[in-house]
Amino acid sequence: MDKIDLRKERPDLWKASAKAPTMVDVPAMHFLMVDGEGDPNTSAAFQQAIEALYGLSYTLKFASKMGRGIDWKVMGIEGLWWADDPEAFRAGRKDEWRWTLLIAQPDVVTAEAVEAARETLRQKKNPAALDRVRLERFDEGLSAQMLHVGPYSEEGPTIERLHAFIRDEGYDLAGKHHEIYLSDPRRVAPEKLKTILRYPVE
Repeated sequence: MDKIDLRKERPDLWKASAKAPTMVDVPAMHFLMVDGEGDPNTSAAFQQAIEALYGLSYTLKFASKMGRGIDWKVMGIEGLWWADDPEAFRAGRKDEWRWTLLIAQPDVVTAEAVEAARETLRQKKNPAALDRVRLERFDEGLSAQMLHVGPYSEEGPTIERLHAFIRDEGYDLAGKHHEIYLSDPRRVAPEKLKTILRYPVE
């Protein structure tokens, strides 16, 4: 049985340089998503969203593998971040932050499959945020990205380099701050965390 691996199909979307920003054309893809707000370090809703996203992603994968003979590698968590007051985001007033957590899904995942998997997961574990998960097609298009190595709290210089690169290339920001988490913070030291930072541009 062949296994779908989105990272291998489009490695440029899940690999980036820590030395310099680059441009990438991001296609529209399916994601499971959960919206929330507040400090990710203290918000119960944030952890509940992660639990529900992974739970539903693995339920979908196993149901497809058993029922359709189609298997895939479950992707990692990504996050979209913003604030109603942009200064709250820049100043680190995390209680005012808004976020969408998401996990990329292969195109074979349908709305019907998600609903069936939701009911299966409800019978087994029923995670608190299960009913807040939605399947959505997300299209970022042309974007600038760069790899940040280190704690999330020290992303500032990488963000500044990305913003300068975007301006120098003649573009404007056209979307939310996007973080793609390549490391598990429960298993990796803060100074070794790897996170792709991405901004859609126009």
